[in-house]
Amino acid sequence: MTDERDEGPFFHGTKADLGVGDLLTAGFRSNYRPEVVMNHIYFTALRDGAGMAAELAAGDAEPRVYEVEPTGEFENDPNVTDKKFPGNPTRSYRSTEPLRIVREVLDWTRLSPEALQDWRAKLAALDAGGRGEIIN
Repeated sequence: MTDERDEGPFFHGTKADLGVGDLLTAGFRSNYRPEVVMNHIYFTALRDGAGMAAELAAGDAEPRVYEVEPTGEFENDPNVTDKKFPGNPTRSYRSTEPLRIVREVLDWTRLSPEALQDWRAKLAALDAGGRGEIIN
């Protein structure tokens, strides 16, 4: 559970085409490690952070950012907080409870092709070096 309650708004980046009221749930394969089935659904209070996640997600569909509403308790995402970085500078969270789609967000900043390639290379290097472990 969060120590200090972040009021949002919250965002989720994906390549899935979703509608208002749809629920995002845990139990699907990781966008970054497809061999891992995720026990949580992840989200952030940073719109452009969700955009980056959408662009890095697996698949060829158009990246999308949605404003979401947690339907239950959530906690700091340990993949980018505390164990790896002090505090929660990315305002990233996870929950075992669904996230409800509030709306699609259209005004997020896209990565340049070069930045997207750089991020994909960084993720591949983490995987190759064994440091890309997902805390699930």
